[in-house]
Amino acid sequence: MKIAVLFGGTSEERDVSIASAAQVIPALRGLGHEVVAVDTATGRLEGPAEQRLLTSGVGPKPPSGTALAGMRQVAPALVAEAADVRDVDVVFLALHGGAGEDGRIQAVLDLAGLPYTGSNHIASAAAMDKDLSKRLFRAAGVPTADWIMAPVTAEEIAAALGWPVVVKPNKQGSTVGLSVVRSADALPAAMALARRHDDEVMVERFVPGRELTVGVLEGHALPVGEIIAPGEVFDYQAKYQAGGAREIFPAELPADVASRVQQLAVRAHAALKLGAYSRIDFRMDPRGGLWCLEANSLPGMTAASLLPQAARAAGIGFSELLERICRAALRKA
Repeated sequence: MKIAVLFGGTSEERDVSIASAAQVIPALRGLGHEVVAVDTATGRLEGPAEQRLLTSGVGPKPPSGTALAGMRQVAPALVAEAADVRDVDVVFLALHGGAGEDGRIQAVLDLAGLPYTGSNHIASAAAMDKDLSKRLFRAAGVPTADWIMAPVTAEEIAAALGWPVVVKPNKQGSTVGLSVVRSADALPAAMALARRHDDEVMVERFVPGRELTVGVLEGHALPVGEIIAPGEVFDYQAKYQAGGAREIFPAELPADVASRVQQLAVRAHAALKLGAYSRIDFRMDPRGGLWCLEANSLPGMTAASLLPQAARAAGIGFSELLERICRAALRKA
């Protein structure tokens, strides 16, 4: 196949997307496919330029707002790159966050009639919007922690949710802009941080306990994983820096609990009408209650990312996973 890998972009998860592409591209080439590398912020990359970008790694913090704003001013529209993707068999989306994961690029590809990996534009938008996705989870019988949307006062938070709470941008990934707030006096700073990344802010009841994650591939749940982070949340540094967190696949859970988490993951995936694959994240509280945190329509895709780890625990290697994702996109088309 001829495959265009779209990556990079101008979201706060740009570095994470580049890290995914750095492993997806050689793996697809290793399978014998012809691969075109396209950074949606700068255009098609070849030779040394591709190598330089794909070996840049993930820094301890997301790219600065100033740097991203500069890229957004000069980034070509995807249609300007049509010559690079119009004759491919499938577009592999190694994008994370922003326009790459919220349905906008998916809508453009739909209009162009190009097959692409992941979920369609409606499902992608629903998964990115945490307020909307939590409403759909509840409608489908998937437990999720209580929440309210800003503007909201500390008194309203105390009455509706109690302390502590999680304050986060409504449409953001990789815990960018997220804070755990334990008292009213810390609320203004947390709100200001979240609003730097989104004009909609969610305040959610904090659920203590174990962090679990379930990959869904072609309608079936993969083995449950557990993330043991050094802090209260699986934050950006814990996700992407060496030694940041322990990730255990399969998680050490009783069989009935693991089965229940998997069932809820498939239900959450279906509630959002997600595509061939996703990753659904949960917290298990000290009493064993399961709470869905969010759905990832384009989860990280390095060999060490959570979805590929889950696939490996099911006996599916990284290259086979990529092949199956591409074939599923062609069947969908």
